[in-house]
Amino acid sequence: MAYYLMKNEGMFLGSSSAVNCVGAVRMARKLGPGHTVVTVLCDGGARYMSKLYNEPFLEARGLTHNAQALEFIT
Repeated sequence: MAYYLMKNEGMFLGSSSAVNCVGAVRMARKLGPGHTVVTVLCDGGARYMSKLYNEPFLEARGLTHNAQALEFIT
């Protein structure tokens, strides 16, 4: 979600904010149209440059971020 939001919405967020957004999207899908879902984006991405936003670090651990849409939310 962090990479999705950075690419598609221009939001450079940390992992806690990204997880909050996953929860908000899941709740919005569950509630359906006509409802409002609010979350707090509590951390920026600058603190995560050495791991979450470090391509070699992620690749060395077999982690990728190739989602094109929100297909990772089930």
